[in-house]
Amino acid sequence: MAADGARGLSHLKVDRKAALPDGTTSFYFRTREALLHAVAARVAELDLADLAYVTGGVSTALLDGGVSTLATVTMSSAAEPGLTRTKARYELLMHANRDPAMAETFRQTIAQMTEMGRLFIVALQPADAAADRALIDDQTFAVLTFINGVLFNFARGDHTVRSAEQLDRFISAIVSGVATETRSPTA
Repeated sequence: MAADGARGLSHLKVDRKAALPDGTTSFYFRTREALLHAVAARVAELDLADLAYVTGGVSTALLDGGVSTLATVTMSSAAEPGLTRTKARYELLMHANRDPAMAETFRQTIAQMTEMGRLFIVALQPADAAADRALIDDQTFAVLTFINGVLFNFARGDHTVRSAEQLDRFISAIVSGVATETRSPTA
């Protein structure tokens, strides 16, 4: 998927890339569409596992040195093997626009990822702050939209964001900027 796109995916290419006997993939996934759906399901499964690691608990929001797990996991998508999955994800998302069943798989995955992202944002709130659902929703949307843009940039070869520390600064600025804007009298 990452190298040849959705149109370039074939059973034979998967067999050869995985060093399996010719015909192995088509035994398990009879059609090309079934193969595409299996790839989409696996990418979604791996993405959810990564985000579950990020939101494994409030105490895991920050790693040693104060860098968030979200920034660290996101940066793992900038280089291999994460970059291949990032490219495949965007290929599949584009294909999902023409495939209602795949679109539903991604809709469910994105909903789960958004809820996990919300847990991460809740962990970033000041200890003395009252829980404000609307603010947390806005911060979650802004951070996840930004992370999506960073990942898309990685997929197309743009590595403007160079480190987890830099990414963390951007995330913090977004969270505090949305909070400041929400609290301002003109908001």
